[in-house]
Amino acid sequence: MDTRRAFANSLRQVRKARGLTQEDFSDISSRTYLSTLERGLKSPTLDKVQALAETLSIHPLTLLAITYMQLQKGKQLSSLLELVSREIHDLNIKASQE
Repeated sequence: MDTRRAFANSLRQVRKARGLTQEDFSDISSRTYLSTLERGLKSPTLDKVQALAETLSIHPLTLLAITYMQLQKGKQLSSLLELVSREIHDLNIKASQE
């Protein structure tokens, strides 16, 4: 499975888990565009991922974490989060104070 397909599956799963329809995203996107995302025909921008996550009432990283969990079958969420935490720590990246 490629990243676009994994994101498509994740978006659809979360939308359905929240009990939302594609029409519920009309403030941020057309139903046609959402359908193309859910079929893996297009990839969203970071701004669009943010807007989708807000409509889903989740953090954008949650949507991306679900996507990468699908890509790395068998990898537990805790392993993925530990990896990300370790990489950020090793890079010595701090939150911007702007």
